[in-house]
Amino acid sequence: MSEIQDKVIIITGASSGLGEATAQRLASSGAKLMLAARRQDRLEKLVNAIAQAGGTAAYRVTDVTDRAQVEALAQETLKTYGRIDVLINNAGLMPLSPLDQVKVEEWDRMIDVNIKGVLYGIAAVLPTLRQQHSGHVINVSSVAGHKVFPASAVYCATKYAVKAISEGLRLESRGEIRVTNVSPGAVATELTQTITDQDAAAGMNALYKIAIEPDAIARAIAFAIEQPGDVDINEMIIRPTQQEL
Repeated sequence: MSEIQDKVIIITGASSGLGEATAQRLASSGAKLMLAARRQDRLEKLVNAIAQAGGTAAYRVTDVTDRAQVEALAQETLKTYGRIDVLINNAGLMPLSPLDQVKVEEWDRMIDVNIKGVLYGIAAVLPTLRQQHSGHVINVSSVAGHKVFPASAVYCATKYAVKAISEGLRLESRGEIRVTNVSPGAVATELTQTITDQDAAAGMNALYKIAIEPDAIARAIAFAIEQPGDVDINEMIIRPTQQEL
């Protein structure tokens, strides 16, 4: 039997891209999913598709920048399934721009989603994981959490923060909580659609011509989850073979 079978897994940002692909892959391995995102129609469609394929999934519309909503997501998961085994902090934004553009509202939004959203997720599940003396937190960072590039200062800062949060949680885990930091390179998702700066968008669109499919990241996440309880996959970087950055 797969180590994923019957594990209760929360996925944020589940309505498209990496979150959707991960939900489909984990459901096919027998996980019990609670899917979270802002777009209810997308969540309903995904849950129905998983059910039709014989999987188990529920959803809750959630804005990860609202701590109360994230807390409610964790409580709904406990109410539905009775426990929480894995949290996948996947929700994220990437509106790149040079600092000279002073797009402060976009900076604020990235900080709220990419950093606070991750912290709110951890805060919502950590008491349960401590009570269970087991659990797994998977944070989706980026290659931008390992290297800074032009027009990405704030985005990279948020992803470096995710890496730091992941390592901090690992160090404080007391052997009870596994922590995985996943850093994708160019992946074919909606991430680039949030870029309003034309030059930055052009650069990313050129890079993303080599983008790999979201299931590549879903497979990596599944690999981390399916390890035996005494094995903790802490860091994974997954790029297209042609990507230098």
